[in-house]
Amino acid sequence: MELPQAPPPAFSRIAGSISQPCAWATGAPWSWKDNILGNSNNQMRLLIIEDDRESADYLVKAFREVGHVAELAGDGEEGLALADGGDYDVLVIDRMLPKRDGLSVIGSLRDKGNRTPVLILSALGQVDDRIKGLRAGGDDYLPKPYSFAELLARVEVLSRRQGGREETVYRVGDLELDRLSHRVARGEEELTLQPREFRLLEYLMKHAGQVVTRTMLLENVWDYHFDPQTNVIDVHISRLRSKIDKGFERPLLHTVRGAGYMIRDGVR
Repeated sequence: MELPQAPPPAFSRIAGSISQPCAWATGAPWSWKDNILGNSNNQMRLLIIEDDRESADYLVKAFREVGHVAELAGDGEEGLALADGGDYDVLVIDRMLPKRDGLSVIGSLRDKGNRTPVLILSALGQVDDRIKGLRAGGDDYLPKPYSFAELLARVEVLSRRQGGREETVYRVGDLELDRLSHRVARGEEELTLQPREFRLLEYLMKHAGQVVTRTMLLENVWDYHFDPQTNVIDVHISRLRSKIDKGFERPLLHTVRGAGYMIRDGVR
């Protein structure tokens, strides 16, 4: 097996993380299969969107060395087209790309209902940068420089999550929500929801039969990690209730006094 050459700058910590002592410095033999922990026998199909050609080629070769299929896109537009039309287990996306930046690529995919797990690579490693990347739709964020061993482990975790991915259609009684097409219907009647109402209903239906607290809604629907001291939840619950329950025999959206809200089939 041909071994990869010394890593580009993005991988400056790779040797110390994978092999002791540093094989690149000593010239000692180095083996991917002997030194990378957590190597999986399940082949993954990956798309790497990275404009630094040296780093990209190295990543592709490294993933192939451990038995995975890796394809490459050199800019955001090409990456979006491939990701949108391909069946990948995980996407590895650099944040700063020509033609279309990485966060824009992720946002476009999520808007189209593409839920393929995304690992973001970036030289921007501050907490605010990572939060912005995750809120844009990324599933994990790895600052540069990084070790390939850690990158591989993170990608494998994302792939396992994808294998047990969530349902794309939620049903409670005769209410149905399609997460990919953003279609909501109750019985034969199609319902029109505003984006925030859709997110609210999606979260409630994901936890059908369970009490969802106001704090859970603020954090997961509004991305607030503090109490804004407004009636924003009450207003949206009222609007949602008028759309999914009004005119139907059985209410599905229930207020659990002193606790929160619940979507369930039948009167509590």
